[in-house]
Amino acid sequence: MNQRSKSQYDPGRAPLEIFRQKTAAATRAIAHHPELNVEFVPESSPPDGDTLRLAQPAANLPYEDVSRVRGQADSAALRYRYHDAKLHQKIAPAAAEPRAIFDALEQTRCESLGMRHMAGVAMNLDAAVEDHCQSRGYANVENREQAPLAEVVRLLAREAITGNPPPQSASRMVSLWRPQLESQIGAALKALAGCIDDQSDYGAALRALLEALGYPDEPPEEERDESRDEQSEQGDESSALNEGEAGDAEPGTPESMEDLELREAAGEDADSSDQSEQADTGELDLGDDGSETPGEAAYPPYYGRNMPDPEQYCAYTTEFDEVIDADELADADELQRLRQSLDQQLVHLQGVIGRLANRLQRRLLARQTRAWEFDLEEGLLDSARLARVVTNPYHSLSFKREKHTNFRDTVVSLLIDNSGSMRGRPIVVAAMSADILARTLERCGVKVEILGFTTRAWKGGQSRERWLAEGKRPNAGRLNDLRHIVYKSANVPWRRARRNLGIMLREGLLKENIDGEALLWAHQRLIARPEQRRILMVISDGAPVDDSTLSVNPSNYLERHLRQVIDSIESQSPVELLAIGIGHDVTRYYRRAVTLVDAEQLGGAVMEKLAELFEADIREHTARRQRRAAG
Repeated sequence: MNQRSKSQYDPGRAPLEIFRQKTAAATRAIAHHPELNVEFVPESSPPDGDTLRLAQPAANLPYEDVSRVRGQADSAALRYRYHDAKLHQKIAPAAAEPRAIFDALEQTRCESLGMRHMAGVAMNLDAAVEDHCQSRGYANVENREQAPLAEVVRLLAREAITGNPPPQSASRMVSLWRPQLESQIGAALKALAGCIDDQSDYGAALRALLEALGYPDEPPEEERDESRDEQSEQGDESSALNEGEAGDAEPGTPESMEDLELREAAGEDADSSDQSEQADTGELDLGDDGSETPGEAAYPPYYGRNMPDPEQYCAYTTEFDEVIDADELADADELQRLRQSLDQQLVHLQGVIGRLANRLQRRLLARQTRAWEFDLEEGLLDSARLARVVTNPYHSLSFKREKHTNFRDTVVSLLIDNSGSMRGRPIVVAAMSADILARTLERCGVKVEILGFTTRAWKGGQSRERWLAEGKRPNAGRLNDLRHIVYKSANVPWRRARRNLGIMLREGLLKENIDGEALLWAHQRLIARPEQRRILMVISDGAPVDDSTLSVNPSNYLERHLRQVIDSIESQSPVELLAIGIGHDVTRYYRRAVTLVDAEQLGGAVMEKLAELFEADIREHTARRQRRAAG
């Protein structure tokens, strides 16, 4: 082995770097694709040509992260190895809903081939499926309307082909659909196992399965293309016949004057007849050049320019959205019980976060008590300068006055992601951090409001029902009902709002997250405040996700809107925006952000970022004052 090879696998290198290198090598080997470029980024994305982007695990390589990344890598590698994209495009249905099921089951075929031959790959894929179901909140599905059919059919097909049952987090969701689907497609699912080696045969079996589900069997794209070609050929032949019947003379052969005069007369009669009929009906079509051309639609030259942009973010309806105070979500007894539950879960964290809060308070109050103006004619007597009055009676008494600090006239808004993926430890620590933050800043004269955002339903609520009832309009936009929660408004003291924070632990509250609109809502609340300085801090653990909306819009629909909102606030608004990501890299969205690997670090990060903000503002104010004095 040469020197380069030895250094490449040097055990003294960072474990994360070794893991990345070995995972990339294994992925290329499984994919049979030596030129595959494997990159590690904050958040995974679908393969793009010869580039595969995997989510980078935490630096300490926790077991869950390693299994998830390996599962994602193996899943993509098996698709590179066993999937024929051109064939898939030819045999897949065109309609969106059956196409989603078709695509999901094709991925199941590729993964099943790998699981059949490689036991380690099977374990990795099981971990990836479990993580996929947990991150989408399938454990909280309570009825069939909340369960995406493509996911259920995929898990049933996986079970039929490999024998592996659905993961624990999706078992309830699958059991809701199992009786109906087994009676509909049980035989079709069993047939899949016998043809996974041949993608063409497997595609035919999938089309039979879709027909059993109630989707009409459309001809494959190849047959549709042939049908279109035949129609085009027939049209060409009829045109040629018509041209042939129009005149016997060959092109370029002059006609007799008598024939020409007869044809012109007949044409004039036909034109006058057509125009008189259109005049009777009130219809007269215009050609592209503005001339009167029968049979063509008449549009003004500016037609369509004021049509809505299909790419522009919108909501199908806002009728069912709500902004609600937290105490309206539960009665007084439940509020008290949830608050006690929150306190009990955080007994061991109270000391840590309390010390951090005291440290923040000391840093802020130190700025308050040490900022003084001296040599004034009135105010508090400056005892440090009394000695010069004793030694020289001609010196007058000197007075001092405490300066007004910049953060006295400040409001801080804490916007907390209340999505299902925050369930458990992250939401508990977020609630406690918000509680300690409100208490600490209130002591320092800074007002705090605490807000949360989620949706009223899983997989779309009344908005989606209306969209379905009204015919599934394309470019529907956001298809879920927003729920924005006010846990504590800026003008309410902490002691009156403390019980509300326990609501975050309420079962069934945390659903999906539409970050862009929540950020706009919190920003508008701050803009309406009278304080001179306004700070908005976002706590989130992932990108915006709403399955109902993303099922009928581009996959980056919500993320693109979030980026637009952030850019608008950061570049045009007086509000200072910062973000804290829990296990999710938010630095790719926000200019001022920090990413935490563990939720336990949240309290310290919140306190530290706020301290930096206040101290940076004080330094900037001092520098401005010195520049004015020097000038």
